[in-house]
Amino acid sequence: MDIVVEIHVPLREAAGTSEGSDPFPWIDQVEDFLAEQEAAEVYDDGEEYEEAYVFSIAGAAEEVLLAVASDLTRLPGIPSGVFAMVTNDEAEEIGLGRRVELPLG
Repeated sequence: MDIVVEIHVPLREAAGTSEGSDPFPWIDQVEDFLAEQEAAEVYDDGEEYEEAYVFSIAGAAEEVLLAVASDLTRLPGIPSGVFAMVTNDEAEEIGLGRRVELPLG
């Protein structure tokens, strides 16, 4: 059983988006950020869940995964209110596990 950290980003439109443009440009930004991380790997495709967009990472110790999630919250344009769920690869659905408020420290 491997640890998975779900990163729940509130699904809020970016400030100043004009009509016809992508209201959530930060989704691509987060995907690029996570793809560049050497300490963690993207576990699953991001998806909408309740009022958030959820990204999942794995492949490292819990502390490392939470540090990557915490760093993500500091990217420009990321909505506030991001939190993580520490779960595992056997969880049957999103949102099960222990909630961790981000950013850390």
